[in-house]
Amino acid sequence: MAKADIDFEKELWDAANELRGAVSENNYKNYILPLVFVKHLSERYEVVRQELKEQLNDPESDYYTTDKEEINYVLEDRDEYRSRNTFKIPETASWPYLKDNAEQDDIKVKVDDAFDVIQELLTGYNPQLVNILPRIFVRSELSPKQTGGIINLLSHPKFSEKENPESDILGRIYEYYIGRFAMAEGSGAGQFFTPGSIVRLLVELLEPYKGRIFDPACGSGGMFVQSLKFIKEHGGNKKDIAIYGQEMTAQTLRLCLMNLMLRDLSFDIKLGNSLLDDKFPNLKADFIIANPPFNVSNWHPEDLPDGDPRLFGPKEEFTTDGSANYMWMQTFWQHLSDTGTAGIVMANGAMTSNNKGEKNVRQHMVDNSMIDAIVRLPDKLFLTTGIPACLFILSKNRDGKDGTHRERNNEILFLDASKMGTMASRKLRVFSDDDINKIAETYHNWRNRDGNYENVEGFCKATALEEVQKQDYKLTPGIYVGTEAEEDDGIPFEEKVNTLKAELLAQFEKGEELKEKIKANFEKID
Repeated sequence: MAKADIDFEKELWDAANELRGAVSENNYKNYILPLVFVKHLSERYEVVRQELKEQLNDPESDYYTTDKEEINYVLEDRDEYRSRNTFKIPETASWPYLKDNAEQDDIKVKVDDAFDVIQELLTGYNPQLVNILPRIFVRSELSPKQTGGIINLLSHPKFSEKENPESDILGRIYEYYIGRFAMAEGSGAGQFFTPGSIVRLLVELLEPYKGRIFDPACGSGGMFVQSLKFIKEHGGNKKDIAIYGQEMTAQTLRLCLMNLMLRDLSFDIKLGNSLLDDKFPNLKADFIIANPPFNVSNWHPEDLPDGDPRLFGPKEEFTTDGSANYMWMQTFWQHLSDTGTAGIVMANGAMTSNNKGEKNVRQHMVDNSMIDAIVRLPDKLFLTTGIPACLFILSKNRDGKDGTHRERNNEILFLDASKMGTMASRKLRVFSDDDINKIAETYHNWRNRDGNYENVEGFCKATALEEVQKQDYKLTPGIYVGTEAEEDDGIPFEEKVNTLKAELLAQFEKGEELKEKIKANFEKID
């Protein structure tokens, strides 16, 4: 079974308790994550320094020398560390120094001073990294004892990138805090972090070996991290990809930049609202992998310029202020290269919504052969929202002219994975490696020229566009694969229960009123 996305709840809960009372719950992550980032940079520096020492003392190494001055020069050379994807961290900014001074009364000053030193190194390396580590501890209400307590807790090996290579530790910590304190974050908290199960599935479906990867709602950067892991696992080279992203929240953008900087990726990440202020108007991406915020209302489509190139038709007919779901779809399509593919997480309601501004877009996408596949996901994959979700795969290589994929312009592949996955905890479901492989291989067998695809009752069906049109453009997989044919309204179960409860209590109240009226009428008869 796949490893659960979170396995250090106790340590993170203890860290939260250190912050309690001095920092609001929705800001916990903004104190924890920068410290973990500094810890990672410090660890990487120590690892590279040790590697250098070993090479300098190894007679079979090109670095071998017995000249003490040369040894000291190499060990202190900043450029040597940059060539190995790290920075030479001064002692006063290192994690061992902060840990050794965790009990000192001036630890808050020492932390902020360490942030300043590392910030200068980062900005000199890449101007995009400005203000990743602002001075936040001295001006906070945290006591020196609380600050030192956090440092001691984060010294646990579970938070070590050295001990957990290639794990998205920053993203997982972020998910924990927005999950645990979702009420403080608000109902939109789930828009920032996509759980590992879904990210891994999307990346396996799209296979982003090389080219431009774009996420216009990039959040903490988990899609990019998983893409890099996929490339490494398949013998690719990270230099063959270029990453582009946009994020509308400054604090979340900082997290994304930390994630990418740690992995030495080529990236261009900008701050802004992708729906109304597209920072990459001319970008054509080979892969778009995204989890845009679900069902965003009041996003002001009236502010879109007339003739916006992303729109499939007139603004008043192809947008709705009730939900931005299909504006995201149009944005993704506009940014795909001539052979590009997009994998998008969407609320289930997008498969059947009848609002004119949404249905017009969906109908246009079906009629113009833009949709490659739809995957219905199981519930409880997200910690921060109960809204059931699905995947939309959009593609511009459906004509088969790229030499790898077959022509499939006249059909859509429907996959129902709603019964798959394993409960890793009472609230969280994860896909196993076998689950992910089954879904991805089914899609590839259907899409690829050398594939061996067959419809499977209740799981998958290659469906003609004409059949989808006859079903009034509904995209719920169950309609086609032979399972549940009912529409999913996208309303979380808990919300439905609360609504039914309120209705039932109201009916009880009316029943009591009616009973009293009947009794009063009986008394009149007597």
